[in-house]
Amino acid sequence: MKENKETYYIKIVADGPYLVYGNPPIDQEIIVPNEEGSSWVYRKGTHFEAPPTDDGHIALCRCGCSKHKPFCDGSHKHADWDPTETNDRRPLLENAEETDGPTMTLADNEQYCAFARFCDAYGRVWNLVERARTPEERELVKHEVGHCPAGRLVLLDKENGKIFEPPFKPSIGIIEDPGIKVSGPIWVKGGIRIESADGSSYEIRNRVTLCRCGQSQNKPFCDGTHASMRFHDHLPLEEKQEEW
Repeated sequence: MKENKETYYIKIVADGPYLVYGNPPIDQEIIVPNEEGSSWVYRKGTHFEAPPTDDGHIALCRCGCSKHKPFCDGSHKHADWDPTETNDRRPLLENAEETDGPTMTLADNEQYCAFARFCDAYGRVWNLVERARTPEERELVKHEVGHCPAGRLVLLDKENGKIFEPPFKPSIGIIEDPGIKVSGPIWVKGGIRIESADGSSYEIRNRVTLCRCGQSQNKPFCDGTHASMRFHDHLPLEEKQEEW
């Protein structure tokens, strides 16, 4: 992740978009349910290409009102939204609650919930952690935690003392959630640095979701408000076969 800090980063404009530097790939990430209707895997959708500007950035919409989503078209200048960054800047684990099990410990900071609901599949992940002993049970926990796009869930494996994280390369996902008929946040993967409008950097994490509906109370991060406000970007869902 350290080398990504200089190669890729996102700069937040005080009253405008996210400026993305380093040209990471940008793709739709469509949530696909299991047979019970719970979020289970992602399927790649449209790959987005936008020519970088002279200084190398691509602008992504932050207000939710662009007519050229996921890119900015200047609509923030006339939109009814509050661009203020309200996140308290505390490290994710500092304010997390822990659930301890026989082989794993789960840290959960609900402040960052993006309402993707992978934590509910085949039994809520908090309950699964409390009883996970077999390889199958442990893999199920890792699946649910690793598919949480916001990284609100952090899993410690007691057997090796390591924190489990999916091996993401620097990339950006535009989450679509057809199960509840809404469009989700911007999913920043692989340790891309996010720089505040004031020039300081937020904690660098492997999985982060940024608000793109313009209404989160935890800006720049998603807090799940897109679900309650029924945010939709009206982009076509051209699902590809690649799932993970």
